Amino acid sequence: MVETESSALTEGIRVTVQSQYVAEHSEPAVGRYVFAYRVVIHNESSPEPMHLETRHWIIRDQMGHEEEVRGPGVVGEHPRLSRGEAFEYTSGAVLKTPRGEMRGSYQMRRPDGELVDVAIAPFALAMPHTLN
Repeated sequence: MVETESSALTEGIRVTVQSQYVAEHSEPAVGRYVFAYRVVIHNESSPEPMHLETRHWIIRDQMGHEEEVRGPGVVGEHPRLSRGEAFEYTSGAVLKTPRGEMRGSYQMRRPDGELVDVAIAPFALAMPHTLN
């Protein structure tokens, strides 16, 4: 199993993502490549609690086809993170190619109502033999 990882820090909020290829749910013969990714959102140093409002993902396959996904919360939740707290979840993506990339952002709200775009650094979605 090969994992890839990315990490980004925005205004005290760190987003770390690890992805892996899921062979048992993939069907390469018909162009179906399944990937799982685990996200950890950690309030490392923001003095104010941050409340996750929305997500925005850009998913790109190796042919350059992009898909955007926007919506409220993550996995049906809107976590509120005080300093030192973290929220973790797992999700997945299906591509038509054995390699791709994801990146995006979370929109988080401060107690005063100000919105902050928290970056999700690009990370690879790749079958093990396609990483090089």
